[in-house]
Amino acid sequence: MTPRKKRRLMILAVAALALFSATALVLTAFEDNIVFFYSPTDLTKKTIAPDRRLRVGGLVEEGSVKRTPDNKAVQFRVTDLDHTVPVVYGGLLPDLFREGQGVVAEGKFINGVFQASEVLAKHDEKYMPREVADALKKSGQWAGEGGKTSAKPAGGQAAPEAKK
Repeated sequence: MTPRKKRRLMILAVAALALFSATALVLTAFEDNIVFFYSPTDLTKKTIAPDRRLRVGGLVEEGSVKRTPDNKAVQFRVTDLDHTVPVVYGGLLPDLFREGQGVVAEGKFINGVFQASEVLAKHDEKYMPREVADALKKSGQWAGEGGKTSAKPAGGQAAPEAKK
């Protein structure tokens, strides 16, 4: 190998190492800020650490919205029409929040219950998370873009409750 080729190879190796190092640093820096999105079906299939922040999205199940006896929190269920996940939220709900509408909640999944720290309601009648739209199509309850769908689970299963 000629000295010129050795030099090119060395420059290429150093550049590749620098690119790899920069990518690793960026991923490490963002690791705490990355929040993954899950559907209720995904939550039932995966084991998630209780301290891990995540988002769950779907439709608010009809008839599931209830206030706690002390009125400090609201409980509801999010469904993708295949599985449902119980959600507890202690803040003020958005004005557009209602049963049968799309919602995305951010928080932690602890002992089979999603403890939400933030709830976002859909802002447009045509908006729906892709995973929820796919689940609606698969269950035969898809009403098309902007159509009204029922958020009653079609024989779906609830997320498993963790043993205490």
